[in-house]
Amino acid sequence: MAIHENLLGGPPPTHLPDDPGPRELLAGGTSPADVAAKYPTSSLAWARLADEAFERGSVVESYAYARTGYHRGLDSLRRSGWKGHGPVPWEHEPNRGFLRALHALARAAQAIGEKEEYERCSQFLKDSSPEAAEVLG
Repeated sequence: MAIHENLLGGPPPTHLPDDPGPRELLAGGTSPADVAAKYPTSSLAWARLADEAFERGSVVESYAYARTGYHRGLDSLRRSGWKGHGPVPWEHEPNRGFLRALHALARAAQAIGEKEEYERCSQFLKDSSPEAAEVLG
């Protein structure tokens, strides 16, 4: 038996490929809007836009940004072999953009009274990465 064999029989964790450009620009102070315009497939940029909009009370705008980041992340996950379920570990930094967008979508859905989507996204986050659910709250 291999040391890292999944004994529970579930799918292996999905690790998105690293794309340091958006992360480095954001860390350097470039606005999330500029990063999203330059890297429109970056879930992290869209998640940051969602966070900024939510913080200033623009909940519908936050919802739209989060939904964009979520769908960009789903596209990346599928390209990386994800089959619709299984772990998306928080520990793998390139996964964090998707997980942040998923959290932002749940938060905005709750704020606009979209209970079913809030519950679905919250559970999806917990199922994908319990650590992300804990860290992001």
